[in-house]
Amino acid sequence: MDAELDLRSRIVGRGGVFGRLEDVEFFRQVRVDPEAGTIVWPNGVDFCPDVLYSLATGKPIRALEPA
Repeated sequence: MDAELDLRSRIVGRGGVFGRLEDVEFFRQVRVDPEAGTIVWPNGVDFCPDVLYSLATGKPIRALEPA
């Protein structure tokens, strides 16, 4: 599945480690980490795969039901 996501609302103005992602050149250093199963940046920032899937599909994140 190919999807384009606008992550600005999750990055801009948050500061901390997310501040580096506001720099376009740094943002472009994103990579897919096959072990984590998500996108990551050199400073250790990543996004939860479930959140990315929800953003891409518009489907809500299913909560785990109690055992």
